[in-house]
Amino acid sequence: MANKVAIIGAGASGLLCAIFCAKAGVKVDIYEQNSKCAKKILVSGNGRCNITNTQLNANDYFSDNAAFVKDALDEFGFKEFEKFCNSVGLMLDIKDDGRVYPLSNEAKSVVKIFENYALSLGVTFHRDTKIGNIKELQKKYDSVVVATGSEAASHLGGNADGHSFAKEFGHNIIPTYPSLVQLHLNSSVAKKMSGAKINGEVTLLLNHKKDITSSGDILFTNYGVSGFGVLDLSQRASVALMNYEAVDISVNLLPTFSAQKLSSHIIQVGKSVPNLTILDILVGLIPIKIAQNLLDGLEISHTLESKKIHTKLVKKIANAMLNWRFEVSDTHGFRHAEVSGGGVDTTEINPKTMESLKCHNLYFCGEVLDIVGRRGGYNFAFAWASAYMAAKNITR
Repeated sequence: MANKVAIIGAGASGLLCAIFCAKAGVKVDIYEQNSKCAKKILVSGNGRCNITNTQLNANDYFSDNAAFVKDALDEFGFKEFEKFCNSVGLMLDIKDDGRVYPLSNEAKSVVKIFENYALSLGVTFHRDTKIGNIKELQKKYDSVVVATGSEAASHLGGNADGHSFAKEFGHNIIPTYPSLVQLHLNSSVAKKMSGAKINGEVTLLLNHKKDITSSGDILFTNYGVSGFGVLDLSQRASVALMNYEAVDISVNLLPTFSAQKLSSHIIQVGKSVPNLTILDILVGLIPIKIAQNLLDGLEISHTLESKKIHTKLVKKIANAMLNWRFEVSDTHGFRHAEVSGGGVDTTEINPKTMESLKCHNLYFCGEVLDIVGRRGGYNFAFAWASAYMAAKNITR
């Protein structure tokens, strides 16, 4: 068993690894570049912290080697994490869809409990301490754990330090990209709709072929589009953009309507109240800003009266509402991304221990590795599980 361990990074995986090492009697020093620990936990889930998920599966992860997550999730899955949380007094709120939050509904409580528990076990925190030379650190410790995270959320300290450390030992780095991130659209219309929000469906098109569809809120912004419906597609969009593929989205503003049902509705309302304009009719279905810009895009006057609306025009409007195409030009970048894909090549890491296969007693856990999960607590789940596996091996 190691006597002294250095952990670089006091985020989700670093904190939990420190706790499990210290519980086993190992002396732990944790180095954190920020003055506060776990800044990314604090902002996760809009400050509510979607801490894990009850349904964990390798299919929820993207990587050049997604099967890598299996051993860790099998050994430290939801039940084991829940048991640990209960043991430290952090009660969980389990939602019907499998998402899990702290019962307090506050990310702050997660950080406070984990940090104070680590301190009570004798973990030494070195805050405001950025590690530049990992090989110097290695000389002083029996084991070193790299839990530096990724380039995502750079304003909170996200960077590629962990990848630089890995390269020093000959590790391959899978190219990184932003994930769970907003998308930029090549569209002046989207800009005009900035601030308008609707619950709908978004379909990703790669090289003009349908890829995946996601539902949820869609928020138009001055750069493009945001919202859960968009974040869920962003991993695949980001990879496709990196590979110079043609990337588009199709927005369905009214997923509960078929084209026929929508056309009939517009015609019916127009007949019932002949003085209404086409804009009036659409505003009964979708937000006014979206309705105005949809009509502008189709070059249809907002003041067109119901009695002048004919079947061909109605079909054109219905089609646009259910299949509104936009070209994706970019993502909103690492700064705004919740997580990052790519990272340390997992074929060079032992999946049962998180130890480097190139350097004895050097470990990698969490987001620094080429593993990125879907939205819904999956990224935290892997951070906890990989931290547990590293600590278990260090302390055995």
